[in-house]
Amino acid sequence: MKVTQEKLPASKIGLKIEITPELTQQTYEKVIKNLASTVNIPGFRKGKVPKQVLLQRLGIARIKATALEELVQHSVQEALQQEAIKAIGQPQLVSSFDDLINIYEPGQPLFIDAAVDVEPEVNLKQYTDLQIKTTEIQYQPTQVEELLQKEREGLATLVPVEGRAAQINDVAVIDYQGIFAKTEGEEVSTEPKPIPGAQAANFQLELQEDKFIVGFIAGIVGMNPGETKEIAVQFPDAYPDEQLVGKAAVFTVVLKELKEKELPELNDEFAQEISDFGTLEELRASLETRYQKQAQEQTKSNQQEALLVELLKHTEIDLPETLIEQEIDSIVGQTALRLSQQGMDLKKFFTPDLVAKWREQARPEAIERLKRSLTLREISQREAINVTATEISAKVTEILQQHPNQDIDPEKLHSVVKNDLLSEKIINWLLEHSTVEILPESTSDAPQETPQELNPE
Repeated sequence: MKVTQEKLPASKIGLKIEITPELTQQTYEKVIKNLASTVNIPGFRKGKVPKQVLLQRLGIARIKATALEELVQHSVQEALQQEAIKAIGQPQLVSSFDDLINIYEPGQPLFIDAAVDVEPEVNLKQYTDLQIKTTEIQYQPTQVEELLQKEREGLATLVPVEGRAAQINDVAVIDYQGIFAKTEGEEVSTEPKPIPGAQAANFQLELQEDKFIVGFIAGIVGMNPGETKEIAVQFPDAYPDEQLVGKAAVFTVVLKELKEKELPELNDEFAQEISDFGTLEELRASLETRYQKQAQEQTKSNQQEALLVELLKHTEIDLPETLIEQEIDSIVGQTALRLSQQGMDLKKFFTPDLVAKWREQARPEAIERLKRSLTLREISQREAINVTATEISAKVTEILQQHPNQDIDPEKLHSVVKNDLLSEKIINWLLEHSTVEILPESTSDAPQETPQELNPE
């Protein structure tokens, strides 16, 4: 079999395959023989149908099409083996199948064009002596006090307030009802239109500006229990209900009761109630250690991210569509798994239109992930960077000990751990062979996240 290769974009190999006259004839005769033994034609026993009758009843086009399907499949697979091409995904027929039927003549040579995706080449222009700038995340002592204050507020009791007006951080019990504000030119006598869902009785509201529509809380501040007030507001552009975005409204508010938070004392007893520590000093020390470690990990993560961003600037990879689609499958599958674990009915949620939209949105992330993983793999091969079975086993054991009651697939865990350890080792090697400038965290940088749960170690 004569095969001519052509390098195509997106890591494809084009194949021009010449099928011999002998094979085109043999396959045609084989198809006729098989059909004669399986097709039911009145007046003839199976296997005894004359060739001319078979051709007349089934039609030459159908027989040619059947022979062509076998020829194409067989020839492409044989061409891949002959040329030692490691294909990924399924080969694609480039030639028009209908055109092939028209030109196919048993006993004559046949030319077909096919294409197949192959592993992409990673063109690394530079991967050592990279110049990297990254931000250092510093531990902020205020984080400990902020978390302790949050825990105190979580354990706060509400006590009635008398003899003063409402102020920020109070808890107000209110009745309210909202109506759309009259627009310019609207008749005064027009009946006001209530806002759907914008009414409640005995509603308990913490007086903080971020708790409600801008202006609503400010309108309540200064009110006294028993007082009624009309508060004019405007729904923001980012309001969840699109029908209310930008609309002006008036809320009639009745302040029925006022309460304030009474926080527990910040002492050893408080520390024992919210943690396993015996003293407040021990709890603070544990939180300080945790936040310091968190800052170090975030700084390291910043270094790794800056390195990968810089590395890809010096890397060229022409990704095949097969790999991109597989990576998109993985991303969408991970999303589906998370939603399923949250109790969502995927059959109702995963409509064809939504899945198609998700796949489109996941494409840039899939491309980025592929470029990073393929680049790191190329570097590991060039520099012979590997992880040992002992390292993998130790990490797997550690994870299993940390999650003793979880059902974890050992084989999948082994694979994930191996990939993670190898990536970390490659990145550390790259950092050692690059120049990293660590810049101090500016006041404009986003603050570190405060853990949602205490769980001190």
